[in-house]
Amino acid sequence: MAPEEFDLLVIGGGKAGKSLAMDSAAAGQRVAMVERGMIGGTCINVACIPTKTLVNSARLLAMTRRAAEFGILDIRNPAIDIGLLRDRKETVVGTMVAGQRKSFLASGMDLVIGEAHFTGPRTVEVTDDAGIHRTLRGTNVVLNTGMVPLVPDIPGLRAAQPLTSTTILELAELPTSIVIMGGGYIGCEFASMLAIMGVDVTVVQRGSALLPREDAEVSAAVAAALEADGVSVRLGVSAESVARSNGTVTVSLSDGSQLTAAEILVAVGRMPVTAALRLEAAGVELADRDLVRVDEFLRTTADGVWAAGDVAGTPQFTHASWNDFRILKANLAARQDGSAGQDGALLSTKDRLIPYCVFTTPELGRVGLSEAEARAAGHDIRMARMPVSAIPRARTVGQLDGLWQAVVERGSDQILGVSLLGHDSSEVIAVVQMAMLGKLPYQRLRDAVIAHPTMAEGLQLLFSDAFLEA
Repeated sequence: MAPEEFDLLVIGGGKAGKSLAMDSAAAGQRVAMVERGMIGGTCINVACIPTKTLVNSARLLAMTRRAAEFGILDIRNPAIDIGLLRDRKETVVGTMVAGQRKSFLASGMDLVIGEAHFTGPRTVEVTDDAGIHRTLRGTNVVLNTGMVPLVPDIPGLRAAQPLTSTTILELAELPTSIVIMGGGYIGCEFASMLAIMGVDVTVVQRGSALLPREDAEVSAAVAAALEADGVSVRLGVSAESVARSNGTVTVSLSDGSQLTAAEILVAVGRMPVTAALRLEAAGVELADRDLVRVDEFLRTTADGVWAAGDVAGTPQFTHASWNDFRILKANLAARQDGSAGQDGALLSTKDRLIPYCVFTTPELGRVGLSEAEARAAGHDIRMARMPVSAIPRARTVGQLDGLWQAVVERGSDQILGVSLLGHDSSEVIAVVQMAMLGKLPYQRLRDAVIAHPTMAEGLQLLFSDAFLEA
C-alpha cells in the first residue's frame, strides 16, 4: 500500500507536537498527527491541569479551616467530598480537551487516533481507532511521545498495584494513609495536597534531602512545611520490598523498618515512550535512559526526523516543550528555505533560561542557578536570604511560611538565580526571569517602583542591604 504523503507528520500530541501540527496545518501544509488517545497531551489530561486543580482545592480547604483568623465564623467542619472534587477536576480537564479537539480539527490537520510504529525512513504504520491500517510518510517527522510514570523493579511492587501520578487521579475515595516513594517534585506535591486533605502521608526518599536539586536550606524548608501539615518524612532510606494483603500495603525499608498504609504511590521518575516506535527502522538512535538522541537544534540522527519535549530530554515542563515548538517551527522553516545547511541559521536549545514551579504549600518558584550550582561553576557570588514573613503582602494574606534566596555575581551584580519558597512564588518568579533575560543588575529590581502591597514587592527587600550579604 502506497504511503499517504504529508508535509509534516507528528507522532504524539504533546505541547510541542500539537502546537506545531496546528500551526503548520493552519499555514496550508498537509499535516497528520498520530495520538494514542490522550487528546491534548499529558499536561492537560494527567499532569499540570488536573493536579493543580486538586492543589487549589486543598489550599482552599486549608484556608477555610483558618477562617476564624480572618474574621469569618460559622464555617463548621470543612472536608473534602471526593465525588465533588473529582467532578470539578474532570470538568476542568474535559472542557480543555474538548477545546483542543475542536482546535485540531479547525486547523485542517488529519488527526489520527492510534499507535504508530516506523516501517522505514520517515514512514509509519498506524492502526487507527476504527481498526483501519494506514501508512503515513512525512517530508518532516516530529517525535513528541512524552513520558509515563516509572515503576521500578522492587520485589512485590508491581504485584501490589501501586498508584502512580496518573492513576491516583482516578481514585473513587481518599485512602486513610499512603506511602509515597520519592521525594522529588511530584512526590512532594502529592504529599502536600493529600496531607491537607486529611490523608496520613509518609514520604520515603532514598537521598539525604527532599527536592535534591535545591539548596539545603530550601529542601529543609520544604520538609518542614510538609511536616507541619502532618507528613512523616523518611530520608536516607529506600524500599526493599512491597506486599499487599487484606487491603494493606507493607513496605520494607533498607534500614530494617516497615511501613504499613492503605495505599502506595510511586513517584520516583518517568520513562520515555519509545519502546513501541521501532525507531531503528527510521534510523533514529536512542541516548541514555532511552531518550531520543537529538542535537541542540532538536534534530535526531535520521534526516528529516526531529524530536521535542520530554522524550527528547527537554526538561519535563510544558513551558519547555512550548519553547521546543518555537525552535522547531523556525528550524523547519529554515530547512524548507534552504538555510538549514548553516547551523548558525537555526535556533538552539542551548542556554535557555527555563523556570519551574513546585506546587507544594507553600509553593516553590525557581529560575537560574542555585547557590551550590553557582559555586560549582566557579562564580564569585553574594547571597541574599529573607524570610517570607518580612513581606507586607504575606502578612495581609496570612501566608508567612517560606524563604526567598537569590544568587548574585559579585562584580557584575548580575542575578544568577533565585529560589522563592512562599505564597504566590509561581507568579513572582517571572519577574526575576525577565530581569535576568534583560541582564539587569540586581539594583534595577531593588530600586524599581513595584506596586504595594504585592508579593513581587518583596524582591526589593530581598536585594536590599538588609538581606544581601556584603
